[in-house]
Amino acid sequence: MSNLATPVPHNAPHTVPYSDSALNHGDKRKAVRRDGRFCAYFARRHWFWRALIATAGTLFFTLSVVMLTEWLMRGSAASWKQYFTLTHRPLWTTLGLVFLTLFLLDSLLGRLWQGILIVAPVLLGLAWFSRQKGMYLGDPLYPSDLLYTRQVVDLMPLLVRDRPLDAVLIVLASMAALAALYFCWRFFRRSVPRLNWTARAARLAVAMPALIWFGSISDYSSFSYIRDRMGIVPMMWDQKENYAHNGLVVAFIFNIPMANVSAPNGYSQERIASIAEYLFPADDDSGLLGGSSSAHGNTIVPVAARNDEKPDVIVIMSESFWDPSRLPGVAFDEDPIKNVRANQSGHVFSPEFGGMTANVEFEALTGFSNAFLPYGSIPYQQYVRRPVPSLASFFSEQGYETRALHPYRQWFWNRGSVYENFGFDKFLSEENLPELMKKGHLASDEEFTSEIIRSAEEAEKPLFLFGVSLQGHGPYAPSRYPDSQIKVVTNADSAVSEASKGSVRSFAQGAQDADINLGRLMAWAKKRERETIIVFFGDHLPPLGDVYVESGYMKNRTASRVDTADHMLAQHETPLVLWSSRTDSLRGVGTISPSFLPLYVLEMAGLQHPYYTGFLGKVHQEYSVIDGHLLLDKDYTPHAGWMQQPVMPQILQDYRQVQYDMMFGNSYSKEKMFPFISAGIYATTGEDNKKQVTSQY
Repeated sequence: MSNLATPVPHNAPHTVPYSDSALNHGDKRKAVRRDGRFCAYFARRHWFWRALIATAGTLFFTLSVVMLTEWLMRGSAASWKQYFTLTHRPLWTTLGLVFLTLFLLDSLLGRLWQGILIVAPVLLGLAWFSRQKGMYLGDPLYPSDLLYTRQVVDLMPLLVRDRPLDAVLIVLASMAALAALYFCWRFFRRSVPRLNWTARAARLAVAMPALIWFGSISDYSSFSYIRDRMGIVPMMWDQKENYAHNGLVVAFIFNIPMANVSAPNGYSQERIASIAEYLFPADDDSGLLGGSSSAHGNTIVPVAARNDEKPDVIVIMSESFWDPSRLPGVAFDEDPIKNVRANQSGHVFSPEFGGMTANVEFEALTGFSNAFLPYGSIPYQQYVRRPVPSLASFFSEQGYETRALHPYRQWFWNRGSVYENFGFDKFLSEENLPELMKKGHLASDEEFTSEIIRSAEEAEKPLFLFGVSLQGHGPYAPSRYPDSQIKVVTNADSAVSEASKGSVRSFAQGAQDADINLGRLMAWAKKRERETIIVFFGDHLPPLGDVYVESGYMKNRTASRVDTADHMLAQHETPLVLWSSRTDSLRGVGTISPSFLPLYVLEMAGLQHPYYTGFLGKVHQEYSVIDGHLLLDKDYTPHAGWMQQPVMPQILQDYRQVQYDMMFGNSYSKEKMFPFISAGIYATTGEDNKKQVTSQY
């Protein structure tokens, strides 16, 4: 790297590298004092030695920041040592990328090594957040996670209440880091030489093309021979292994393209038409809106509605609801979920653990699957940008009033916009609900249930209501419910600590409150003249952390993404109740993905639909659980690594095609699979989109 600084004559040892004007001797000495001894020493060297010193310094900073980043992200000396001692080449790629980024920033900032003051905080910050996310949710940090920074900040008061000492330490550490960054900046400004325009141009010429070239081979969906020779393997199906093998920098870059969803192979109008033809044979003269066969039969009908009084349909996704009696060696003086246990239909296999509620909600409302979306993506935040068919839009077509209820803010998980695109008439949220009584710092399940009852009694038409509760949200500090009467009992030889017992008690109290109010809702529904269908399920297991390890329920604080079927079921199953005020509970459902809930909801309501009961019925004839890491057929036989197989089962290929078509494609399937869209229930373009969600009423 030549001409890193303006060359100076050897007989002028005190001349600073960037001084081209004629300065007197006193001014030169002042400049030397101001810029430090290193500047003067650097200026006296030959250009070759200046280039060598600059490069060596950049290499030192590169190695240091990469070592600290990987240590902070992994939290394991063994994993860190393996990454730096094995001869696989992703390490060298990471070092090269960071080195080139420092080159580029130094060129843009115009001063040697100044880029480390940007790169180091960014990488160390990403590594720390990735480690924290892994501890609580089991996944590393993805680029898409930056989209819900506002949500994390909004939940900070809850985290501070749960761990006040940790919060204080984090604040102090952040202040110290900012102070250190400021003083480093001051030091670099005084002691590190500026780069002249030649040096800056040279660095830019080296770094920019190289970084652009790497960007061109970072799309994981396309094969790159050079990338393969570099030992880089984008393991998008197993992100833990992806980050462990490739390191934070490379794996994070691989996940950036997840914002774009590529069309599945063979997607075309003809392919969608062939799927529709399979569902609606050409010799079927039932007509677009005729027919009356069973959803699990061989004939699929577009739409069949009830002629008698339509039932109200209430779907409740209860925050973190789970059966705490599953914890080994942990018992309670009374069953905290006795109503759910008495009416349980089966289980929902949650695609998430400890959080990411919106992804479970997406499947339950649309009948689409996260398995066909990039791993780690959040459809509510990234993909729902136009009207998408859902239970709300279907029930609206059937003459229902459709409401969503969540006693928190509309912007959280982008629900306000998403519910509008799903076709809800109203969204009851913190902005337009009366102030609700809190329990455990959050809106209580008692008040939440009262709002459900009030909505049903106010409705002038049949009601479809989708509610997401809030009280059960973690964390579960032992002091969360001071008046809790639940007693937690552990075995004499149990390794469960007193602090963990307190967390279990707090969680069980919240679960009991949800269970009690479900019983209250059922008792109310039984007294009504109109039939009321209630669907109740938990969105994911609670983030109980050390409780799982101490009790022996799981090996780690978080669920495994890739494991045996038995372990995956234990770590992702939540209770499911499908209940009618006329026919009681539907039994023997087993374990199903949330995407099959629309099928059961419509069947219980006596309604039929080409997609929700027709197509999903066909899929459910063969499969019970469709998850990116677990595929279970109807007899619960697992199909390991199904997403990595060269050929996907035909019915799942069709499923993926239809989902892509309606979310991202040209909506070729809307006429026969989603006829209510064609009938104008809501438009497929933003210009004609009916503003159905109201925030003031």
